[in-house]
Amino acid sequence: MAPDRRAPLMAQDFDRAMREGLADAIGFVAGALAGWWLGRQFGVDFIASTDWNAQQLAGLALIVGGCGVGRWVARRLMLRDGP
Repeated sequence: MAPDRRAPLMAQDFDRAMREGLADAIGFVAGALAGWWLGRQFGVDFIASTDWNAQQLAGLALIVGGCGVGRWVARRLMLRDGP
């Protein structure tokens, strides 16, 4: 019976998937916190406000944009030297 040669490939796929998931999680959280902090520096605190106006929507946009940028940066840093 021939040896199963897929095990190392599956281990590499699993390792890459785990690193991608970790990069996504860290990037989303760190980016959201950075966007929230940036909004607070501009005087817009989306989290603490109960109003829905243009200023609050700009704060939300900073948080969402921070999520995307944080995910992109985390993936670039964590996956640059992997298989």
